[in-house]
Amino acid sequence: MHVRVIPVVDLLDGVAVHAVRGERSRYQPVESQLCSGSDPVVVARALVECCAASVVYIADLDGIMRGTPQTEALALLARALPGVELWLDAGFTDPASALALITQLPGNVTPVFGSETLRADTASDLPHDAILSLDQRHAMPLGDATLWRDATHWPSRVIVMSLDRVGSLGGPDLATVAEIRRRAGNDRTIVGAGGARNVDDLNAAADAGADAWLIASALHDGSLHAR
Repeated sequence: MHVRVIPVVDLLDGVAVHAVRGERSRYQPVESQLCSGSDPVVVARALVECCAASVVYIADLDGIMRGTPQTEALALLARALPGVELWLDAGFTDPASALALITQLPGNVTPVFGSETLRADTASDLPHDAILSLDQRHAMPLGDATLWRDATHWPSRVIVMSLDRVGSLGGPDLATVAEIRRRAGNDRTIVGAGGARNVDDLNAAADAGADAWLIASALHDGSLHAR
């Protein structure tokens, strides 16, 4: 396996939920072979153990959908995972909103700026070591499409987020990953998200140009053993 696995916790109303195809109104508490219940701390610790992970991606769906980040739940997660870097998408609209939340959190938290919520006019203000998530659904960019078209201000790490494939176990969108890799060049880290089922998918993702992949469902159902 040549692609790094980064486990994902989707957080909604203080509970870890199973994300399926970006249909957020239908998300239900996660059920996992790795642990019992849907307490975010329990789920996150189980994922870290399963993957020997040094990074966990957190999607704060309250922040993304409603603009109300779950600060207390996020702080509990950060305290419960010492030594683990949290990549946090909480619906940030600009670098200032990210800084305002992250300064309230302990530990090592890195903001993820999703095109779904990021104001395009602030893309040039992202620090080089920030993470930009290029979000799409059914091959249609979410948010301002200029964030997809103009690679000039892409930071050093870029996520290709195919929301309609998340939780689907339907296979990754390799064509888009390959296109983003072509435009990003070889100096950036490309992280895919959505649809990965097994080691074969991850090997194919590596061939397409991905350095890492965000995964939840394939870990919870046991179809992928990340170690």
